[in-house]
Amino acid sequence: MVVAGNALLAAAVAFLIVPNEILTGGVAGVSVALYPLLHIPTIAMINILTIGLFILGAIALGKKFAMNTILSAILYPVFVNLFTWVAGTCFPPDYFLMETWVASIYSGFLCGLALGLVFRTGASTGGMDIPALILAKYTPIKEGDAVMIIDGLTVALGIVSYGLQAALVGLISVFVSGYMINRTIMLGSQPSQNVMIITDKWEEVRQFVLNDLERGVTLLSSRGGYTETSRPVVMCVIARTQYPQLEQGVLALDKSAFIIVSDVNSVHGEGFIAPHGTV
Repeated sequence: MVVAGNALLAAAVAFLIVPNEILTGGVAGVSVALYPLLHIPTIAMINILTIGLFILGAIALGKKFAMNTILSAILYPVFVNLFTWVAGTCFPPDYFLMETWVASIYSGFLCGLALGLVFRTGASTGGMDIPALILAKYTPIKEGDAVMIIDGLTVALGIVSYGLQAALVGLISVFVSGYMINRTIMLGSQPSQNVMIITDKWEEVRQFVLNDLERGVTLLSSRGGYTETSRPVVMCVIARTQYPQLEQGVLALDKSAFIIVSDVNSVHGEGFIAPHGTV
């Protein structure tokens, strides 16, 4: 996943971001934003930032992180230089030029997918995601959202160099990338719903969930704050597609039942996968 992630990220940089000067996040976005100010070639700046941020990550995130990331710190510059050579040698000069918003969307998709693959291993691509991981480590902010914050600051830097319109186009890439990171990290998990049911007919509801929905049930002890009546609360985790059936079944048993529903991003444990293989 580390090799695939770095290859995808480098491809997005070489084929989409650099040719179209997209003010996205990451070291590529920073390099594009700094070029009019420092006049350092974009690829050279990418290499410099990759090495510097790897050292920062090793200090702030520890030895284990550094060992997991050193592969990326080597692969990413190699892939970027390789794909840049391919783009300049094997294709016509204007082959990868396109509408900036199109390049922004697709570069954000590829970058988010790439970073998500690498993050799943506990490593980093050795770029601007290192400051994002540091932010996520010391705050409650999720990794994907932290990347969006850092990338947003990178795009803001580009306003000085390229103007507001280019920065707004770059924000499209930042948003798509952050979304894809979170989705890729959760890849393979079971999106479900946690349902809590308060009813006098809790035994009938329990039997309905066990027998009709083929889901496990947990009974929680509760006491009404107003009535001071003690009774069990039926709690179960179900697939989202099963909720209409659950709601109809519960209300058929007790029209006054109190149902609380919350989304669950991931469910693990014996018994959640039904015998026929569906969630």
